[in-house]
Amino acid sequence: MPEIKSVADIKTAPFDPRFPNQNQTRHCYQSYLDFHRCQKVRGEKYEPCQYFKRAFTSLCPNEWVDKWETQRSEGTFAGRI
Repeated sequence: MPEIKSVADIKTAPFDPRFPNQNQTRHCYQSYLDFHRCQKVRGEKYEPCQYFKRAFTSLCPNEWVDKWETQRSEGTFAGRI
């Protein structure tokens, strides 16, 4: 992932027509799933997967991501990856 050198480098996820509403909870969760699905299919070195990572890291609260990562490592994550 590229290193952030200044405040101008920080960006939020762009508009996604699948999630037109103000509440971006679904966009957050779907981006998390898409990132891990992309890595599973394409491999961890596949650069376009980083788009989904940038989206979910900018939209999702850190507590949610930590919880999902814990659930994935324990094998109790409810999403289909």
